Amino acid sequence: MNREGARAEDLCADLLRAAGLRLIERNWRCRLGEIDLIAEEGGTLVFAEVRMRGPGLFGGAAESVTAAKRARIVAAARLYLTRRPEAACRFDVFLIDGPPRHVQWIRNAFGE
Repeated sequence: MNREGARAEDLCADLLRAAGLRLIERNWRCRLGEIDLIAEEGGTLVFAEVRMRGPGLFGGAAESVTAAKRARIVAAARLYLTRRPEAACRFDVFLIDGPPRHVQWIRNAFGE
């Protein structure tokens, strides 16, 4: 991951903490993929994807959350949930476009 990507994830981790969530994991990897941030909010596991794009690059951050990307995140989350099968979960997405940096936090982005 490049420096800009790491800073974007730092920013999003800070936003999660500021909203009262407890950060559990960063860049959790498994054979099925990677989850950028895993947090907990009131017993619900939050699997968060951070997507960043510069102005006009590849259609913006929102367009970079493809069906294939979503499927990899969900598959990795299912594997993570084998550790805590009783846990409720949701999938959040942080979209960062810029500069200037504009962050949009979409809670329950996948409706899972």
